[in-house]
Amino acid sequence: MEVWLDCLRRMTPDQKIAAVFSLNKLAWAMAEAGERLSHPQATDREIFLRVAARRLDRDLMIRIYGWYPDQQ
Repeated sequence: MEVWLDCLRRMTPDQKIAAVFSLNKLAWAMAEAGERLSHPQATDREIFLRVAARRLDRDLMIRIYGWYPDQQ
């Protein structure tokens, strides 16, 4: 843990931001993969919406996209 923390401390602000974006991209890809396994017939749009619904609450999801998974 100390080695990992030391590596984090040595990172520049640019490197830290890049790492955050990289981890966010990885998390989104993993969520997409999980939804594709659960819903193999879903369109790309539906997969996007299902992943977004993991991060947004029901009311916001409906207000922004007019969709929520339980409406299917």
